[in-house]
Amino acid sequence: MTYIPKPTVHHPALQKNAIGLNRRDYEGSLTTLCAGCGHDSITAAIIQAFWELSIPPHRVAKLSGIGCSSKTPAYFLREAHGFNGVHGRMPALVTGANAANRDIIYIGISGDGDSLSIGLGQLCHAIRRNVNVLYVLENNGVYGLTKGQFSASADPGSLSKKGEPNTMEAIDGCLLALSLGATFVARGFSGDKAQLVPIIKAGLAHSGFAFIDVISPCVTFNDHEGSTKSYAYTREKNVEVVQTDFVLPTKAITTEYEPGTVQTVMLHDGSAVRLRKVAAQYDPIDRDRAYAYIRERQKEGEIVTGLLYLSPDSSDVHEQNDTVATPLTQLPYEDLCPGSAELEKLQARFR
Repeated sequence: MTYIPKPTVHHPALQKNAIGLNRRDYEGSLTTLCAGCGHDSITAAIIQAFWELSIPPHRVAKLSGIGCSSKTPAYFLREAHGFNGVHGRMPALVTGANAANRDIIYIGISGDGDSLSIGLGQLCHAIRRNVNVLYVLENNGVYGLTKGQFSASADPGSLSKKGEPNTMEAIDGCLLALSLGATFVARGFSGDKAQLVPIIKAGLAHSGFAFIDVISPCVTFNDHEGSTKSYAYTREKNVEVVQTDFVLPTKAITTEYEPGTVQTVMLHDGSAVRLRKVAAQYDPIDRDRAYAYIRERQKEGEIVTGLLYLSPDSSDVHEQNDTVATPLTQLPYEDLCPGSAELEKLQARFR
């Protein structure tokens, strides 16, 4: 992974938060993603959320798998702990890390390929265990690192770059999370920072698995008519000898609209997505109604955004298993390994 550090000199007039840090203190390296990528807008929202909450970066652990989305942790909280795992295995990593040290704030960054294909089983069990983590799924409907094949979240009927239609049903991350018993479910749009920042802050404050599906347009591999999830523009040049892509820079798409309304967002390729922001009177603690509402709006061609579900009585993996309050990383060896005599007593219970 290419790492390009940012300058550490900050203007003295930059506003500071409650612990004396400015927004630049929550940044990471310079992005190497395509100019205009929706993932970079998500990064900006994550930085803003952590800064507004005055969370010390060294108290955070950021984890990821493989894909364009999994490069995102390099671009925020450079002073945080971090681990980039193999494809689809990030949920197991964050489960183990959280089990060992419950005092760390965990944020997992994944993509629709990393989470809904190879990592689907891992994601399901992390949700079922209610691991205390903010799980951000950057959803663009394609495999960006391997030239734009359909991912599991691609809508049926959408076209590939070659014009081939997707004939399979899509896996909707929010519906999946709801059906598995997730205690916090939300959806956002990378271009709507005003909505996304509060959702991320709420997810960080939640005790348990906070799932946020963020529609994040890919500017490189969904630049054709027939795209239903992303915006894009034409690949200008392909130098076959060195297999290099040249992508013209463009501006990220942003939007603002009121709760309870529908906003049609025009994409660079001339297609559009219809976003519906949940109304102020929407009840986010009714799981069945939340599931039905998402499906109802899908039939109307709308993508529902906002806090979709929040469990009023969430208990995370530590509460479910009655673990000790002290993080395992701080317990003495004698407590973690009480000896063969205690092990013999434990085994005798199962004979």
